[in-house]
Amino acid sequence: MNSICFRFRIARPLSWRRVVSLATAAGFSVLAFMPLARCLRAQVKNDSSAEFKQLAAELSAARLNGTVESEIPQEKALGILDELACSFLSSSALPDLDAANQRMANLVSHTPPVGENYRLVRLGGSPAVYALVVNFGLGGPAAVRIYAATNGRYALAARIDHFVERDFFDSDIELIPVSATESVFVTAAGRTDDLSTGMFSAWRFDGRRAVLLWNSDLLQQSNYEADRNGFHLTYCAQPDEDHPAKCLKMTQDLYRWQAGEWKRIETNDLGPAKTPAR
Repeated sequence: MNSICFRFRIARPLSWRRVVSLATAAGFSVLAFMPLARCLRAQVKNDSSAEFKQLAAELSAARLNGTVESEIPQEKALGILDELACSFLSSSALPDLDAANQRMANLVSHTPPVGENYRLVRLGGSPAVYALVVNFGLGGPAAVRIYAATNGRYALAARIDHFVERDFFDSDIELIPVSATESVFVTAAGRTDDLSTGMFSAWRFDGRRAVLLWNSDLLQQSNYEADRNGFHLTYCAQPDEDHPAKCLKMTQDLYRWQAGEWKRIETNDLGPAKTPAR
């Protein structure tokens, strides 16, 4: 009678030497793959950077040439910035915004980068909310992206641009946080001409979207300052029609986020603008 051991072949276990050989080979394979993986990640980042610079240059040129602007290429460029910003903000409980903005500065497509800049700003309130101010070039287009965290990961939560806010003056914008306890801020747009003509808008991020609180008119000889008392806006309230560079009456308004509302607290007449000494 044949033994069952002879009718069924029993696989022998691998020898220890063979196991060591396989493990060593696998280890070398992983080590060999790691530099390749780093190179691939670097290549992806370089490709995204090059693509962004091309898109930014095209968006700026379209604005300067007065051609029809499309939302698709602008959102594509902004999507690259979103990915970079969210990755950076999610990497630390206390993100280093100076380091982030230095990295953003490497994305400029113009030389010199006149009117082109990308800057992360922390807004008021807790948990932390951040805004990215985007200026593709002198004269626009421009946008604001707002990032909020869910389970420690930041993602795009709201956007401000002329496609979603038709009256948004998307040219050479600056962003000024005006509340320490809530995500309320002012955008200043324009102010690049000889008369510093600009438009100012107050916004509040309510957790889902950016809510417009107030828009100013186009104001000549405009300037602003934000401090603990509120947002101080100085402008020419009575231009000299015969001499545009002169102002017959300058005015300063004080605005404040107070009791859940954007309020003008006071207005002061400053008299005629002083003519600069020659």
